[in-house]
Amino acid sequence: MRPRAAVAAGGAIALVVSLAACSKNTGEGVTVDIDRRQTGVIATDPKDSTGPAPAVPGAQAGGTFTIIRETPIAHLDPQRTYSFVGLLAAPLFARFLTTWKDDGAGNLVLVGDLAETPGNNVNDDCKLWEFKIKDGVKFEDGRPVTSKEIAYGIARSFDPDLAGGPTYLQEWLADNPQYDTVWDFTANRTGLPPGLSTPDERTLRFEFAKPRCDLPFAASLPSTAPLPPDKDTGINLGNAPFSSGPYKVTRYQAGVEVVLERNEHWDAATDPVRHQYPERFVWTFGPTPDAAANRVIADSGADQSALSWNYVPASLVSRVVGDAALRSRTILSPTPSANHLVINNRRVTDLRVRQALNYAIDREGLVKVLGGQHVAAPMTTLMPSSTIGHRAYDAYPAGLNGELEKARELLGGQTPELVLGAADSAVEQQVATQLKGNLERAGFKITIRNIPDDAKLDEIKKRDNPWDLYLSSWAADWPSGASILPVLYDGRSIRAEGNSNESYFNDPAINVELDRILALPPTEQGPEWAKLDERIMKEHAPVVPLYVDVAYLVHGSKVGGIFVSSVFGFPSLVNAHVKP
Repeated sequence: MRPRAAVAAGGAIALVVSLAACSKNTGEGVTVDIDRRQTGVIATDPKDSTGPAPAVPGAQAGGTFTIIRETPIAHLDPQRTYSFVGLLAAPLFARFLTTWKDDGAGNLVLVGDLAETPGNNVNDDCKLWEFKIKDGVKFEDGRPVTSKEIAYGIARSFDPDLAGGPTYLQEWLADNPQYDTVWDFTANRTGLPPGLSTPDERTLRFEFAKPRCDLPFAASLPSTAPLPPDKDTGINLGNAPFSSGPYKVTRYQAGVEVVLERNEHWDAATDPVRHQYPERFVWTFGPTPDAAANRVIADSGADQSALSWNYVPASLVSRVVGDAALRSRTILSPTPSANHLVINNRRVTDLRVRQALNYAIDREGLVKVLGGQHVAAPMTTLMPSSTIGHRAYDAYPAGLNGELEKARELLGGQTPELVLGAADSAVEQQVATQLKGNLERAGFKITIRNIPDDAKLDEIKKRDNPWDLYLSSWAADWPSGASILPVLYDGRSIRAEGNSNESYFNDPAINVELDRILALPPTEQGPEWAKLDERIMKEHAPVVPLYVDVAYLVHGSKVGGIFVSSVFGFPSLVNAHVKP
């Protein structure tokens, strides 16, 4: 019998013990935690899930907060939301079963949002879960939010016409990746998918065929946003989503602008994370990242209370870094986005060759090509340091610039000829050229073959693709190894096309270990994922970890409350306010 986890102070079950962050000064008076360790807890005391959220020091109500972005948000329909920008815009107008309290420094608490707690694992086997819904949560028309509308929101995510969002809940309830073949939403609009039920208006129940211990995490995604059936406009919902959050959409001009204004029926006493400081949020689309950054840097008129959503473009990094007057208007933070040189294990079958690739990499040179430490930070693990339970290690210690002699020793006089598939974008071509020179100094012969940028993602996901190496990145849906290692390294998931396991790594012993850890309570998984991370690298070296993206943002002088989400790596808006 597994011992119960100890309860930490404040009524939260600790998932991991946080290690001290490692900070690095950029030489320009700006410090970034390049090896931040995440602290994660799941709240057990219902008080942690109640509101109001603590006041933001110095914040005042009023003003218009503007976000400038080149491209529109793909979907405002919560059940179709899956982009970073969508995931961070949605909390303004939608609430979910659970959500993260996030201080922007890696300290996270999973709390109930629509629910009173992050869920009740009824039989302690992760197969039956219940959520009690809060009183006092209302839609923008004043109607109360009940379990019925939350269940309907989840049910509509089974509709293949509404694809685009995460599919965890659908696959888990159907116990089948092809969930829409198990339950047809169109034919059962008044019913619910198998395993989902609402015993009463305040109870939502999930019953799974297999243990789904990560349900509280998956429930924090927008697919659990509520919707009354009479407000479901299908594929048009994204033009006018129906609000349960502090703001509601009052203007939607496709590709140009989205305006959100206060929802008078939002009750701060029910909300543990959000505020309602600005009178309105305005998303404006069109300006290039350079143009948006330059507008914010100029700090004129309405742009004083504007945020450039995209990271500072490489073309402007040196200018922003060198301007002392901008220092108070920049944010520098590591992100959860991990980048790897993926090795096609179906083609590169010799472990010593894969190990030699790991020894050969010049990470310092790679970071310089990318634009420096304001853009990227080196990593040597499969999971980024933002992952709960992460443990630092270097299976193939080669310093910052590679250990070429060790790589040559492993190759034993061979000169492996490898094909590096690279997108034809300017940045990836620069990176590929750097990698080619780096690896050839270690004894490899590298041929770069270009892939159209807009086709690369689909092409490398094909099992029989013709490349030995390619660059790829992954950002988890929640900061747990459960949304990283099983997705990327479970060989049983490999199919002809559409693979997330882009290394085509398949080891039966590792697959068994993945299943074992997934069946553990989330409170026990963190250290186990860290151990497995190191084991996979030491025993198999299926990829070469390269770097994590670093968020470098600039905003106007009247912008307050912005921090980089510890979960998604882009600006969180829950504390946003306009300074007087």
